[in-house]
Amino acid sequence: MRKKIAIIGSGFAGLSASCYLAQAGYAVTVYEKNEQLGGRASQLIRDGFTFDMGPSWYWMPDIFEKFFQDFGKKSSEYYQLEKLSPAYQIFFEDDVVTIGDSMDQICTEFERIEAGSSKPLKKFIAKAAYNYDIAINKMVYKPGKSPLELVSAETILRVGQFFSTISRDVRKDFKNPKLISILEFPVLFLGAKPSKTPSFYSFMNYADFGLGTWHPKGGMYEVVKAMTQLAESLGVSFQTGAAVEEIILADGSAKGIKVNGEAVLADIVLSGADYHHTETLLPPSDRQYTESYWNSRTFAPSSLLFYVGFDKKIEGVRHHNLFFDTDFDRHARAIYDDPVWPKDPLFYANFPSVTDPGMAPEGKEAGFFLMPLAPGIEDTRAQRDAYFEVLLDRLEKRTGQSVRNSIIFKEDFCVNDFVNRYNSYKGNAYGMANTLLQTAFLRPGLESKKVKNLFFTGQLTVPGPGVPPSLISGKLVSELIAKINAA
Repeated sequence: MRKKIAIIGSGFAGLSASCYLAQAGYAVTVYEKNEQLGGRASQLIRDGFTFDMGPSWYWMPDIFEKFFQDFGKKSSEYYQLEKLSPAYQIFFEDDVVTIGDSMDQICTEFERIEAGSSKPLKKFIAKAAYNYDIAINKMVYKPGKSPLELVSAETILRVGQFFSTISRDVRKDFKNPKLISILEFPVLFLGAKPSKTPSFYSFMNYADFGLGTWHPKGGMYEVVKAMTQLAESLGVSFQTGAAVEEIILADGSAKGIKVNGEAVLADIVLSGADYHHTETLLPPSDRQYTESYWNSRTFAPSSLLFYVGFDKKIEGVRHHNLFFDTDFDRHARAIYDDPVWPKDPLFYANFPSVTDPGMAPEGKEAGFFLMPLAPGIEDTRAQRDAYFEVLLDRLEKRTGQSVRNSIIFKEDFCVNDFVNRYNSYKGNAYGMANTLLQTAFLRPGLESKKVKNLFFTGQLTVPGPGVPPSLISGKLVSELIAKINAA
């Protein structure tokens, strides 16, 4: 009789784990509380417009390929991938910087901004490329159970990079504030300020400049559909609208889950849902981490999001656009140091229909706006509406056009929605940040120390926040489950 595994949540980590565990011979069922699969990678379709509600950047294509290769597949069997050219553009107060799809183009742009800057850039990215190789091949595919996992000949030689920071390294070689902002941007995906992120994580700069920015035709939800299709071909079952209310225990072991009031027995329970929320499904005595523990962690930001349908094409924008035309450090302080709604926020605007016309009706534009925000902050209708006007003002000013009268509809999503839809701790959008004291074995573990046969996966555990790390997390926990059950 095959052992039954109940997976809570169908985000990227849960989907990844479901595939690996089904391949290993387990009978796997995934329980998703919402109406569609994908967790935070939800999709909104309205009036012919298509929006990715969550992740919208396709970085580290090699990680996605490794995932599909583990099942004898290729991503191209499921979705069409396009390398964006240019990758993205950045609006500063007095300039627009375009990040091309090759190092030569990027070096030319750096030289335009500051003569001679391409030389230290090449050196910086070469170091980042080496770190990427070490990270991917020596570190991130480790289960985070021991500090010895981080010890290798390569990491010993680079131990100093774990005690310096991205911010310090960038400022050592670059003085122009625009170049500093560009080089500090990628680590924001890790959920912490550059001044709190270890230098080693410069491998994100290689992911950016070296590997490029990609787009799956139809949006990131195509990846969710691909993984679901793969999982079903391996025998995985899915249930949506299946809210898990309790993890059933007996004799110190997980025996199943209670779903919509009904008991579902299982030999193993794996949660890809929010780690903190999952532990609230247990009696307090069986939780590994206290409320004070979670409150003391550095969480990635929450976000204020808008999904907007425009009845015309928007001029002067690319697929990905960063609005860095205000003070980066001041906004960061409003997120991490003194949590308040930012006075002059940075924001991100995604217009996928610029390169993928099928994501909006002909002659129209789909716009997705994201403003990083402190988790746990007060979220009101008045604040959402006020900041929408702020973002529109900036978009109109920087692109020299009026867009307000072209809005067909807008929908929004913020802290309260992250809590209600995803059971997200304090409404965080990206999980727990990868700071020095929240890296590898210092993150919440894949295996419960208190409840036998209870496991965790996703962006609050190893290896960390982001879509590629979530795919890896699903693989790591599956290997751990198989190893324990084989013993």
